[in-house]
Amino acid sequence: MGLVVSHLLSLEQLDFERFDTPLILKKLASSSRRLAELKGVAASIPNQGILINTLGLQEAKDSSEIENIVTTHDELFRDDADSSVSTNPATKEVQQYRQALHAGFKCVQETGLLTVNHIVAIQGELERNNAGFRKLPGTSLKDGGGHVVYTPPQSPDDIVRLMSGLEQFINNSDQVAVDPLIKMALIHHQFESIHPFYDGNGRTGRIINVLYLVKEGLLDIPVLYLSQHIVRTKSEYYRLLQAVRDDDAWEEWVLYMLEAVEQTARRTLHTIQAIKTVLADYKHRIRQDHKFYSQDLINHLFMHPYTKIDFMQKALNISRITAARYLDALAAGGFVAKHKVGRSNYYVNHALSQILMDQH
Repeated sequence: MGLVVSHLLSLEQLDFERFDTPLILKKLASSSRRLAELKGVAASIPNQGILINTLGLQEAKDSSEIENIVTTHDELFRDDADSSVSTNPATKEVQQYRQALHAGFKCVQETGLLTVNHIVAIQGELERNNAGFRKLPGTSLKDGGGHVVYTPPQSPDDIVRLMSGLEQFINNSDQVAVDPLIKMALIHHQFESIHPFYDGNGRTGRIINVLYLVKEGLLDIPVLYLSQHIVRTKSEYYRLLQAVRDDDAWEEWVLYMLEAVEQTARRTLHTIQAIKTVLADYKHRIRQDHKFYSQDLINHLFMHPYTKIDFMQKALNISRITAARYLDALAAGGFVAKHKVGRSNYYVNHALSQILMDQH
C-alpha cells in the first residue's frame, strides 16, 4: 500500500549542498552550455512564432503520448490547419495541450511570474474544465500491475498549503541558492508529488518545466520540451520519481533531469538548424522563381506544416482565386504537395513536416 504523504516536505527544507557533487556539477555545466546554445540558435530565427508553433505542436504530441493519448502527425497537422474537420478525440486533446502551453507562456511573458493561478489556468485550458484543485479524497498512483505505489496528499487544505509553498519556491529566486536547472528538477518532482488536480497533472507539470526556464531567462521562448526524452525513458522516469519518495534519492533524480535537458537541447538544436536551412532555401528559391514572394508568405508556409487556400487568403489578405493560384504554383515548384482530403485541398510543406517527424 502506498504511503499517505500529506506531510510532504516543502522544498526549502532540503539541504541544497547535497547537489554539489562532482557528478552533478559536471552534468550541470554541460546541460547549461547546451541550453545557452539552444537559446542563441532559437533567437536567430527572425520569426519566433514559427518555432513556438511548430515545436509546440510536436511537444503537445509527445507529452500527450506519455498519458497514452496518441495521434498521428498527419491527423495533428491537418487539425492544426483546420480544427473543424478532426473527429479524433486524441487529436483534440493534443491541440488543447498546445493552447494551454501558449496560455501559460503569455502569463509568464506578461507578469514575469509563474503563480498558482497561472498553473490552475493552464490545467483548466488543458482539461477544458474549471474543477481546480482536488477536493475529494481517493486519488492514488498505481503501477502497471494496478498496485498503489504512492498516495498524494488527500486533504484540500494540504494541497492548497503545499501549492502555495511551491509558488513561493518557484518565484523567490533570492531565497534559495541553487542553480535554476536543479531547481526545475525539484519543482517538477514536488508538483507531481502534490498531484493537485484530478486530471492533467503530468502534462501540466511538463508545461511548468519549460515555462520556468523562460521565467528564469534561460530561454526566450518555450522551445525545450522534455516530453520526448520522458517518452523514451518512461520506466526510468517513474522509477526515479518514486525513488525520491521511498529512499530520498534526490541526486539520481536531478541527474536524470539534467541529462534530459542536455539531450533535448541537443536534439532541438538539430531541429531548429534544419528548419533554418530549409527556410533559407525556400526563401531564396521562391524569391527567385515567383513574383508573389513575400516574407508573410514564407512565415505562413513555416508556421504550419499544412495549409489551405482559405488560410493563405486570410494570412496574406488576398482573394481566394489568388491564394489558390499561389499555392498551385508552389505545388508545381515542389515547395508544397497538394493533397485532397474529402472536399478540401491541403498543401503540405513536406520539408517542414519531415523535420518534425524525424525528431522521433
